[in-house]
Amino acid sequence: MFRSLRVLFLPLICLLLAVMRPAVAANDTPANGNYLGSRLVASQPQGTCPPDISPFYQAYEIVTGTDMRQRPWGFARTLREVLVKVSGDPRLKDDPRTAPLTDRAADFVACFGYADQMADIPLHDEQGTYDRPYKLTVTFDPGKIDALLATFGDKPWRGARPGILPVLLVRGPKPPPYLLSTDEPRAKEQRAAFIEAAGQFGIRVLIPNQRLLGDFVASIDHFKPAPAPPYLGNMLVSGTLEWNETLPGWIGNWATQWDHVDHRWGIRGVNYDAAFRDIVAGVELIASGNGSPDPDHAQH
Repeated sequence: MFRSLRVLFLPLICLLLAVMRPAVAANDTPANGNYLGSRLVASQPQGTCPPDISPFYQAYEIVTGTDMRQRPWGFARTLREVLVKVSGDPRLKDDPRTAPLTDRAADFVACFGYADQMADIPLHDEQGTYDRPYKLTVTFDPGKIDALLATFGDKPWRGARPGILPVLLVRGPKPPPYLLSTDEPRAKEQRAAFIEAAGQFGIRVLIPNQRLLGDFVASIDHFKPAPAPPYLGNMLVSGTLEWNETLPGWIGNWATQWDHVDHRWGIRGVNYDAAFRDIVAGVELIASGNGSPDPDHAQH
């Protein structure tokens, strides 16, 4: 008897499920719940951005999925980065006054969009799009950001910004030492890290080639006197980046001159990504007039 009932009702149940499935997909499935829906959301900005917003008001983070799991975190991270870019004050990134903004970073967003970081990789059925990495690009409202900076006693850094021209001697774990340049194969990952660090602060970097280095370096361990700044619109930063097995980590020592003032600062016990961020943050602090990275002359 039960077998007969199962045979009788099974086709009816399948029919009901088939009818109900489109309604569920349309109303209840999150944007990243299926591959097609995810790609459509990823290719469209959320909200309409006002035209001609400066790139300083934009930042990105890599997040998981296109739903709300990491979107608030991404908004908070990009907000801090934008505050630094717009003001030229790198200290705002870790300023405790920005902590309360974590829960309301969305209030300052003008628009945002997703880009699938695995778009060229075939989708696995068991994975779906739920755990795929996406580049979340967030554009913030300039008026709201400027007003927020004013509450911190800061203001937008307007006008031309110098780039960074690094002249760095690198002593890595394996000899011989080398100069950071576009021609040095061993510096490939470091070049990429430096460019990435500069972008996070809204500053460009000019990695020199061997010909350009000839203007500043007499030999591998002898730097020539630096020309009067700025050099081709860049702030020249010279120094050494040395691997220390005891720490372990890199030790960086940097020097520059700007507006007839010499500056020296450094960092130790870090990876080279952090070392390059230290250079960029110091340059930004000096050029924007917000302070100095020098240990004995820092302004707060």
